[in-house]
Amino acid sequence: MVKTTNPKDKCPRCGKGTLVTDANTGENFCGKCGFVITDKVEESGPEWRSFSNEGENKSRAGVPTSLAMHDMGLATVINPQNRDATGKPLTAAMKSTIERLRTWDSRSQVHEPVDRNFRQAFSELDRLKDKLAVGDSVIEKAAYIYRKALEKGLVRGRSISALIASALYAACRDTETPRTLKDIGQASNIKRKDIARCYRLLLRELNLKMPVVDPVKCISRIASKAGLSEKTKRKATKILQTAEEQKISAGKDPMGLAAAALYVACVTNGENKTQRDVAEAAGVTEVTIRNRYKGLKVALNL
Repeated sequence: MVKTTNPKDKCPRCGKGTLVTDANTGENFCGKCGFVITDKVEESGPEWRSFSNEGENKSRAGVPTSLAMHDMGLATVINPQNRDATGKPLTAAMKSTIERLRTWDSRSQVHEPVDRNFRQAFSELDRLKDKLAVGDSVIEKAAYIYRKALEKGLVRGRSISALIASALYAACRDTETPRTLKDIGQASNIKRKDIARCYRLLLRELNLKMPVVDPVKCISRIASKAGLSEKTKRKATKILQTAEEQKISAGKDPMGLAAAALYVACVTNGENKTQRDVAEAAGVTEVTIRNRYKGLKVALNL
């Protein structure tokens, strides 16, 4: 295959002929006098050649490695299509051999009890990811924490589901993703008390240092659930920033504080929302909102 390069590029020898590239030999030469400028041009196309019209993916790279897979994504995969390298169907004898190899390949991947544990835990983690709508970075962090816990022998005698749920909660806290114990308890169908116990165990045994939850991160979530306007959200954010500067937010539940700030913003902007509406959206009681509301009112002279 011969193709002409940019017509503006002229031969450095004769100055008249245009440069031509031969894709088969890799030569770049003048079309008029035949002067060879370069004899090795890098191949820009794919490095494989297709002999069939099936159009299957010829990518040689598999899925990226991930801590949230029991084998970290480094396992062997035998192609389920019963065809050889040239695309021809396998013979009956070879087909049964390959089928047997596939069976042993899948069995060998979960041979160790640790692998079985990981497979069970990470399938649960995958389910929680979809239910709680958290990002991949949170899932990777949760998988890392769980692997450390298994390494330390913390899983023995405890529920795998409770421990993976607590690892996910720890990852949410670490990445400042606003998910409460109640949310994770409802998604995993495990008592909040059990998750909290496992979470405290992880903190103690793995020496995890968790950042304090920022109430501002909870505002958009509560506001979207309660159907509040953008103006109210901005006002609530300003109220919380002022409260943080005056050090009145220390030691308070971030969800309750964010809900109270939103309620104050609703009252200020004249938005018609009751304490119950905001409390239900935040997952706290009306009493909590009233108490936090009083504190904000006194501190900010509202």
